[in-house]
Formats: sequence, C-alpha cells, structure tokens
Amino acid sequence: MITVHHLNQSRSQRVLWALEELSLPYQIVLYQRDKTMMAPATLRKIHPLEKSPVLEDNGLILAESGAILEYLQETYDPGGQMKPQERELKLQYRFWLHYAEGSLMPLLLMKLVFASLGKPPVPFGLRTLGKVLGQGVEKAYLNRQLETHARFLESSLEKHRWFAGDHLSMADVQMSFPVFALLERGGIDNLPRLQNWKKNVEMRPAWQRAIQQGGPFEIPGGS
Repeated sequence: MITVHHLNQSRSQRVLWALEELSLPYQIVLYQRDKTMMAPATLRKIHPLEKSPVLEDNGLILAESGAILEYLQETYDPGGQMKPQERELKLQYRFWLHYAEGSLMPLLLMKLVFASLGKPPVPFGLRTLGKVLGQGVEKAYLNRQLETHARFLESSLEKHRWFAGDHLSMADVQMSFPVFALLERGGIDNLPRLQNWKKNVEMRPAWQRAIQQGGPFEIPGGS
C-alpha cells in the first residue's frame, strides 16, 4: 500500500491528485502546520528534511514532489496516461516538471517572505522597517519578474488546453501549486487562460477526490 505523508495546504496536494488520476489505492498520514505555518518536527521521523510530501512504497521513501510524480508515472502508468508521447510535447513535459520548482516557486516564496516582513513573527519594533523593505523589493524586482512569468505562462496555454498538450499530464500536476500561488499572490490581472486552466483542474473528479481525502487546499500566506 502506498502511504503519503501529507501536510495540509502544501505541495503534497499534487501527490494526492496524481494518485487519484491514476486510480491507485493509498493511505494518508496527516500533519498540520504549526502557528508559524511550518511543518511539524514529527515529519523528521520520516525524512530528515522535515518536508512534505513524502511517499512510501514497497520499502522506498521518496521526497520532492517532482521526483515522486515521475516515479508514479514511470511505475504505475504503463499506458502513458499522464505523459505525452510526441517528442515535442515530451520536451515541454520535462520543461514544466523542472520549471515549476526551479524558476517559478522561488519567486513566489520570495514574494511571500517579503510581504510578511511587516507582520508577526517579525519583532514589533522592526515591522515598519520590514514593511518598507519588503515593499521596496517587491516593487523594484519581484513584481516585474512575476509579471514576466505570468505572461509567459499565459502564452504557453494559447495552443493547448494543458501545459504539455491537449491531455492532462504530470506536468499539470506539478504546475498546479505554483500556478494557484501565482493567481493568489501575484496581483496580476488579465490572465484568462491561466484562470481557465485552474477551473479545468478544479472540475476534475480526481482533484475533488484528492481534496476530500487531504482536506481543504489553500495557498499559505495568500493575500
């Protein structure tokens, strides 16, 4: 039996969704974030990085959502349901699997951090300075970078319904967390294709079953 160590409101939502799309049986061990929105230390017993998701299967312990999704596709998707077969689309598929965490999520994490500098747990006496610093970095760098990425993503969905073609793939599963975060935190208007992609995700029965299994999905720190 596959076991998912699932942290609420986290990237492990991707793994639950993938398992539901593949109709695989699994069990969940649930973890709750603490008051600082960090993962609990009990996750260290499963993996030394104390991060989620972690997947256990046949004696293997796998971390990193992208690596887990590739493992699930390679192991449990022999018909290629969740991976395109055409060469050009395969290249796009690989790109999005890496882009999600390599290029987009670092900017979104920075956005979250700098937007939080004027709030607890930053010491009260530093919050005014922190707020000014955070707003300065966002205005001078982050907002422009996120705008560039948002327009790139919007144009990437011009030809196809999904990120790697006309059929859902693990690329979409991997992109779900950063796209949801971008739409929640980015403050960028006029992204109809991305919004439509998000609606298509949320309408999928497998996504809805994953929500039922793992609990409500909201992006931490959204404004």
